[in-house]
Amino acid sequence: QVQLVESGGGLVQAGGSLRLSCAAAGRTFGRSAMGWFRQAPGKEREFVAAISWSGDRTYYADSVKGRFTISRDNDKNTMYLEMNSLKPEDTAVHYCAAVAVDHVLVGAAVRTWSEYDYWGQGTQVTVSS
Repeated sequence: QVQLVESGGGLVQAGGSLRLSCAAAGRTFGRSAMGWFRQAPGKEREFVAAISWSGDRTYYADSVKGRFTISRDNDKNTMYLEMNSLKPEDTAVHYCAAVAVDHVLVGAAVRTWSEYDYWGQGTQVTVSS
């Protein structure tokens, strides 16, 4: 079992930066692939980025590639999302998610929210123009 708590959201002007954190409690954090998703009002939840349990593989949505960086520190049980050059269209509730240890994500599953087993409560990111 993994419990996830996001922090770091807020209001920022277009072109600004934010750093989201996802603190995890649970003995299996270091062996769980994790990801960030977001959901804007009236829209579907969408994939943002994902990272393998060891941190050696990362994946990004085309809309954030080159602007966002996902990372994790397994010693601190924390995952991060560094967001730069923010745009108004990045405005959404951002959620961190994790998969169970025995749940291997392959191909498109990495970018599919229903494949993830554990979720945080979300943190609001608002980018003003």
